[in-house]
Amino acid sequence: MAKRLLDIIISLILLLILSPIILLISVVVVCDTGFPVFYRGQRVGRYGRIFNVLKFRSMVADSRRKGPGITAESDQRITKCGRFLRKWKLDELPQFINVLRGDMSLVGPRPEDPQYVKDYNEEEKRVLSVKPGITGVSQILFRNEEELLNVDDPEEYYINCIMRQKLRVDLAYTQHQLISLDFLLIVFTVLVVLLPGKSEEICQRLCKRLNEDIYISYSYQK
Repeated sequence: MAKRLLDIIISLILLLILSPIILLISVVVVCDTGFPVFYRGQRVGRYGRIFNVLKFRSMVADSRRKGPGITAESDQRITKCGRFLRKWKLDELPQFINVLRGDMSLVGPRPEDPQYVKDYNEEEKRVLSVKPGITGVSQILFRNEEELLNVDDPEEYYINCIMRQKLRVDLAYTQHQLISLDFLLIVFTVLVVLLPGKSEEICQRLCKRLNEDIYISYSYQK
């Protein structure tokens, strides 16, 4: 109950503060590649409920018909302004609306595409016991996921390697849910985004504050 109340209060405040930036980004997206401004993609939420995640559109229209559900750094579907938005995580600002709706929380496991959730094993499905979040342990530690996906078969590599490691750290988070940890993760998220040159050091510090499983998973993806 306390976490939900904080989600609502913080999301409302941030949406009000960021409203000029959100309006500006909307105009830039339209000027760059036209409508629609927002991307709505299906994701799996708590207890397996399907919802539409909101993002600023950073790829060409109908991108799902032109490629896989994951995105490598070299993906030609990314638009000019979309590349900038994705670098600074600005494309994810509309997800505060998802938080207000109750689809997501500020902090939690990354919301996954239904086509990949079907590959979860029974243990991994436990990650669906909590609401997905805008940020979280896996979002921070795998902030460079698009770089990691610059391989011959990015989708296979994602399913068999990256997704498994992300689930491992997200499962560890579900066992350590505390308001204090959520605040810590929000602070680390801001630092990683604003200080990309220090992200390696920041993530190392985060790992030390958490448990061994998370540290092993982070070391694996480096």
